[in-house]
Amino acid sequence: MSRLIATRRLASNLFVPRLATRTFCTDAPTKLNEVPSGSQFNKESKEDEGFMNDVPQHDIAIVGGGMVGMALACSLASMPLTKHLSIAIIDSNPALSNRPVIKKDDPPDPRVSTVTPATISLFKDIGAWEYVEQHRHAYFDKMQVWDYTGFGYTRYNARDADKDVLGCVVENKVLHKSLLSSLQNKDFNNTIYSTRLSSISLPTRSSVSSAGASVSSPSSKNLANLAKLDLSDGTSLYAKLVVGADGSKSRVRELAGIKTTGWNYSQSAVICTVEHPMENFCAWQRFLPAGPIALLPIGDNFSNIVWTMSPKDASNHKIMNEDDFVVAVNHALDSGYGPRPESRVFGGDVISSFFRPDVTSSAHERFEPPPKVVKLASDRMAFPLSLMHANQYVSKRVVLIGDAAHTVHPLAGQGVNMGYGDVSSLSNVIADGIAVGSDIGEVTLLKKYESDRKAANIAMMAVLDGFQKAYSVDFGPVNILRAAAFNGANVFAPLKKNIISYASGEFKLPFLS
Repeated sequence: MSRLIATRRLASNLFVPRLATRTFCTDAPTKLNEVPSGSQFNKESKEDEGFMNDVPQHDIAIVGGGMVGMALACSLASMPLTKHLSIAIIDSNPALSNRPVIKKDDPPDPRVSTVTPATISLFKDIGAWEYVEQHRHAYFDKMQVWDYTGFGYTRYNARDADKDVLGCVVENKVLHKSLLSSLQNKDFNNTIYSTRLSSISLPTRSSVSSAGASVSSPSSKNLANLAKLDLSDGTSLYAKLVVGADGSKSRVRELAGIKTTGWNYSQSAVICTVEHPMENFCAWQRFLPAGPIALLPIGDNFSNIVWTMSPKDASNHKIMNEDDFVVAVNHALDSGYGPRPESRVFGGDVISSFFRPDVTSSAHERFEPPPKVVKLASDRMAFPLSLMHANQYVSKRVVLIGDAAHTVHPLAGQGVNMGYGDVSSLSNVIADGIAVGSDIGEVTLLKKYESDRKAANIAMMAVLDGFQKAYSVDFGPVNILRAAAFNGANVFAPLKKNIISYASGEFKLPFLS
């Protein structure tokens, strides 16, 4: 019953109305007298100047310098209407200031992301994708999905949706480094605070400043209308807008008093990198009784494993002897738990006879077993799985993006892409606000971002949660229905094309577009 109530609350949220100097500072924050003369914060009197020299001010404070937070900074730095903004990035991760070098012969990292064509377009627009291509990555143009019953499978090919690729798998450290490199090479006023957020003081009155789009003076009246952030190293700063990009346990979300809806899946994911004899250009996913296992290419002869199972089994597989783990992976990816779907109960020829000429070319491609894993190539990591959604994305001078606003099951690799979708939407909303002279921290303006992204994110979360539940049941009639769905999706061209487009970041529900 509690799950049902939470689901209704989650679904109800769907109906929500729709300056040019680069500064990398790691030891001390930028003071007002270091900000260029074109800044929005100008001195009004000697008394005010003395006060303001002690407290830095920024247009936007991004709390969380991970992949999504850095993508927002890069996006703002790339747009004509926002590249003049003063941005603070608050994160204690030493990688932001040290910017470690990634060598081609470095061992692969088990933490990877499957980025969609929409995300690739965002990275190209902000000048980060050229850095990704300098490091290990893997485009894939095919995907095969099947389950352990052997009843059916689906093969997706990029050409079924008139696309070049279905996606690209990239190590998270490569994505992060590429964003840092892109930001470093932009003429952009940003300050990195290598510390953590302790508290936020938000204005108690209207969030609309008397100066509209700019804070014209550093008076105490204007300061009272800004958000004040206190950091763990004793530093304080003011910002017109605070962006929570600090993950699923967001401190910003907590301090802003934003509640969440969600549940745990009683599942954990084991991730690692493995090696096989030849390079892989296909993404493979097999649904097992305890959860899916995916084999995702990451370049060279490496692929990444994302294996969902019970928390107890995850703990066991994490410490299992390496040779035994490789055997277990091959067993899970091939004929373990059930036969290969080489002869289907719902034959492709039978189903395709009903849909001609709307049969995809990949419908005639036979089932292929994935490549054999020969070696473990990284450490194994395990983490619990859950669904979480913030009841609001915005409040006074606060906005949430990425995992701070939503977390999903990793079975389709959509979590980080939802975050990048947030980045694109929020950047455009901020630019639109500046264009018409609005205060970028005004709730009315930020609600446009919430309206845009909440609908898209809830739809994706509903799809992924539905898949998780559908494949958590091992029951004869349900298995047959799943097999019919597999084979129907395999041969019905319009449906397959819409599924591919939706998974690629074109947020139109497959059954409605």
